[in-house]
Parts: sequence; C-alpha cells; structure tokens
Amino acid sequence: QVRLVESGGGLVQPGGSLRLSCEASEVTVDYYAIGWFRQAPGKEREGVSYISISDGSNYYTDSVKGRFTISRDNAKNTVYLQMNSLKPEDTAIYYCAANTGVIAYPLDPYEYEYWGQGTQVTVSS
Repeated sequence: QVRLVESGGGLVQPGGSLRLSCEASEVTVDYYAIGWFRQAPGKEREGVSYISISDGSNYYTDSVKGRFTISRDNAKNTVYLQMNSLKPEDTAIYYCAANTGVIAYPLDPYEYEYWGQGTQVTVSS
C-alpha cells in the first residue's frame, strides 16, 4: 500500500522553472518505483519520467529530456521533478504514481497501481 501526495504546481511564464514533489507514505514494500505523468485537457495521460527508489535509475520521455530532472530523497520518501525551460505545451495536471512490482514499460500509466491527486502546472505569459 502506498499513499502519494503531489505539490509544487502553479503558474509560470515560458522559460521558467518549477519543482514538483511527490511524498510517499504508508509504504509497506522495500522496492518501488515512482513515475510522473501529465494530462492536458482533451489528451491522454502521458508518461513524463520514472525513477527507481532502490537504485535511482531513471527514464524520460523525449519531449522533456534536457529540461526535466527527476530525483529522490529516500530519507524523506520524496521524489522531485525539477522542470526547467518550461513551454506552454507542458501545461497539464501532473500526477505521480507508484509501482511495487516489475515494470516493463516505465512510462505506461497502466503499469502503476497507486496514484496521487495531481497538481496543476500552467505555463503561460
């Protein structure tokens, strides 16, 4: 069982930065992975990034490579998504999700069992 709470969203101008946080609680397993996803109005949920809590291995979708950085603080049970050089097309609700098993496709939302409530990111001038 994993409970997730996201924070850090907001309104930012193009080219600006935001840092999202995903705090996990009620974790009853030794291994899990966290994925960040986003969903814009009228679009499907899209995988953005993934990190393994145990070894820190990570993965990004092509559209955010070089701009977003995922990291973890195991002592705080928190995963961060640092988002730089934000673009209007990054506007979406961002969700973090947890997988406690084996992941075949890290950016596939169907691989994840537990979801946070989401945080809105709006990039606009």
